[in-house]
Amino acid sequence: MIPRPLIIISMLALSMSVTLAQSSEFYNYVEKYKKIAIKEMERSGVPASIKLAQGLLESNAGRSELARRANNHFGMKCGGSWKGKTFHKKDDDYDEFGNLKKSCFRSYRKAKDSYIAHSEFLRDPRKAHIYGFLFRIDATNYKRWARGLKKAGYATAGNYDKKLISLIETYGLDQYDKMANDNFPDRPNDAIVGLDLRKVNGAKVVFAKNGISLQEISLKASVSVNALNRYNENLPEISDSLPDNYRVFIQPKRNRYRGKQKWHYLKEGETMFSISQEYGIKLSKLYRRNRITTGSQPQVDERLKLKGCKVKSSERPKLTSEPKTEKVPVLIDTDGDFMEDDIIPDNPDIEPEPPTTQPDVPATQPEPNPATLLYYTVAKGDTLYSISRRNSLTVDQLMRMNNLNSTTIGIGQVLKVK
Repeated sequence: MIPRPLIIISMLALSMSVTLAQSSEFYNYVEKYKKIAIKEMERSGVPASIKLAQGLLESNAGRSELARRANNHFGMKCGGSWKGKTFHKKDDDYDEFGNLKKSCFRSYRKAKDSYIAHSEFLRDPRKAHIYGFLFRIDATNYKRWARGLKKAGYATAGNYDKKLISLIETYGLDQYDKMANDNFPDRPNDAIVGLDLRKVNGAKVVFAKNGISLQEISLKASVSVNALNRYNENLPEISDSLPDNYRVFIQPKRNRYRGKQKWHYLKEGETMFSISQEYGIKLSKLYRRNRITTGSQPQVDERLKLKGCKVKSSERPKLTSEPKTEKVPVLIDTDGDFMEDDIIPDNPDIEPEPPTTQPDVPATQPEPNPATLLYYTVAKGDTLYSISRRNSLTVDQLMRMNNLNSTTIGIGQVLKVK
C-alpha cells in the first residue's frame, strides 16, 4: 500500500506538471499572435491585451476544435450576413423541442482573418448601441475594457471580465498595448463595415484594402463619386483597383495641419501630393503656403510649411527645376590652418605663385600622417537637419561634434562633419 504522504506529493507533482504545460501553451499562443493583435489595435482601436486574452479564453490557446478546424478563435457564429465557409458543432442552440442542436460557426482561411473579423464585429455600426461606448475608453485601460465587454453582454459568464483581467496580468499582455503605434491615425467612432476607416488631421479617410475601388468605397461610405473627387486630388478611375493603404478622403481635407508639427523636411521619393495625403492638407493650400507654383516639386532636404501664414519669399523651398547650391567641402589641418589646395576665388589682379620644387624624399622615409578632418562650410538655405542628412549624422551628433548650444547656424560657418 502506498503511504498517504506519497500519494499527496504525486498528485501535487502531477497538478504542477499540468499547470506548467498549460502555461507553456498559453505563452506560445501569445508569441504566435501578438503581432496581429498589435496591428489590429492600431487599425481598429481594440486593445491588443483584450484581443489576446479573449483569444486565449475562447479558443483555449488555439486548442479548441473550432480554432483547429475552422481557424475561428473567438467563437464567431454565422449570423444572417455571413456568406463564407461554415463549421457546425453543438454549442448553446436548441431546437423547438428543447434539444441541443448544432450551431453554425464561421470558418476562416487563416487565424488572422478571425482576428480581423473580431474587430469588425465590435466596430459594426449596427451594434454601436451595444459596443460603441467601448471605443471611447482609453485603449490602454484593459480593466475598463474587460468590464465594458461584460456590461455589453459579450459573454454570458458572470465573471467574464475577471477571467480576462487575470489572463492579461498573468501573461503580461498589457505590454502589447504600449507597443502599438501612438502616432497612427485616429479611428472615428462610427466605423463602416468593410472599410478601414480612420481619421487624418481630423478628416475621415479610407485606407484601401484588398483591391477595393472608388465605386465600392462610394457605395459603402454613402458618399457620391463626385464628392470623393471634390475631397481628393489625382483620383484614379472609379472602377480601378486601388493599391493597399491608398488614402481616399470621404471628408474635405483641411487647409492646414492641426498637429504640433510645423515643418516637413522633404525625403527622397516624396512629392507634394504624397505629403498632402500624409498630413491631410489640401494640395492647393500646401502649394500656396510655401509659395510654390502648382505642379512644381521641391528638392530633397528642403522644408515645407504645414501650418500658419505663407513662408517669406527668401524661405521658399528650392525646386527641382532650379540649380542646386554647390556644397564645397573644405579640408582643414588638425591645427586649423587651410591646406594648400583650398579653393580660392579667382582674382585677375593677383598672379598665381609658381609651384615650388619639392626635394626628393628618400624611399625609406615614412609617409606623413594625413591626420585631417572633413569640414563643411554652411551655404545659403542650409539647416542642421539637411547637413546632418547629407553626412549620415543626426542633428544631435552634429551639435555635439561642434559644441553647438542651438540649431542656429550662419552662412560661411565651418562645421565639423566627420
